[in-house]
Amino acid sequence: MERINCPVRNDWKKRVEELGFGFHTIDGTYWDESAYYQFSMREVNELEAATVELFDRCLDAVQYVIDHKLYDLFKIDQRFVPLIESSWNEDAPSIYGRFDLVYDGRHAPKMLEFNADTPTSLFEGGVVQWYWLEDVKPGTDQFNSIHEKLVGYWKTLIPYLNEGKLHFSCLKDNLEDLTTVEYLRDCAIQAGIDTEFVYLEDIGWNQYSLTFVDLQEQNITNLFKLYPWEWLIREAFADNLLIAPERTVWIEPAWKMILSNKAILPVLWQLFPNHPNLLEAYFDNSKMAFDYVKKPFFSREGENVTIVRNGKTIAQTAGLYGSEGYIYQKYCELPNFKLNYPVIGSWVIGCEPAGMGIRETNTLITDNLSRFIPHIIN
Repeated sequence: MERINCPVRNDWKKRVEELGFGFHTIDGTYWDESAYYQFSMREVNELEAATVELFDRCLDAVQYVIDHKLYDLFKIDQRFVPLIESSWNEDAPSIYGRFDLVYDGRHAPKMLEFNADTPTSLFEGGVVQWYWLEDVKPGTDQFNSIHEKLVGYWKTLIPYLNEGKLHFSCLKDNLEDLTTVEYLRDCAIQAGIDTEFVYLEDIGWNQYSLTFVDLQEQNITNLFKLYPWEWLIREAFADNLLIAPERTVWIEPAWKMILSNKAILPVLWQLFPNHPNLLEAYFDNSKMAFDYVKKPFFSREGENVTIVRNGKTIAQTAGLYGSEGYIYQKYCELPNFKLNYPVIGSWVIGCEPAGMGIRETNTLITDNLSRFIPHIIN
């Protein structure tokens, strides 16, 4: 694994904007093609194998949580337990998930967390870096079958859908979310699915048909929502989720509430202690008081994270999370390429490894100012 500087394309902004990538410089540089990461095939195979293994262990952990009714540990409202369990028992399909991994090419990949519900960086990983590769490094390859697997899995998912259109939704005034949702929608269209877009704020409730509806009063019988489950169940309309739940297929399914919660990390360590791809993790820091990372259950974009080394705080971020509780994970040093710290985002599409994207920061905590760096296999 190497980090290699390279010249940017003269017309790179035009090139990425032609792909529909309009948030490349929001809040500073996000898409950064002034460097790329180079991997050997051995390293890619190791990342792929770790992704398969971690996803299988995560599914084991979901079953364990459900079997032992550990919802209080996850701060999950008991009202929504039947929704979680029915979606799990009925094998409601999952389209994607992204493991954040520490990896340097010399040691086994270690799981930092699993982004199981919202698909941040999916479009960049599946499309933007692939077209960069074709322009800049033709004849080389990437660990990247994200797009093909997305289209293929939407086809597989068709029998699981209710009759009617598949609606896609996100919040207004968020270009990144809209781009990601429209990309997923385009993949579904390529798979032959009839789709519709509606903003989350515009979704209504028909009290007669007992279904969610769009602005044209069409029943929403299938819904992909780029909106975390932990936020959704706290909305004023959340009780409607429990009324005739079979009338709407939710993507991602409700059982992802378990995997998208960082409380899954101590559960995984309890079930699979000393696993080569896991980091030690607990619900308190009594067993590793001097070297750990403190993370809120629901933290996103690195908010409210604290790193402690030798008993001293060496990095800390502010944010809106933490009241829900924290987990404590053994500190694992990120690779350091001249103060550039990469995290590997390894994608699962339809339960299969599908590729990776790399986010890089100049700090020890990967936050919303991280840069997306392309990669090649050499």
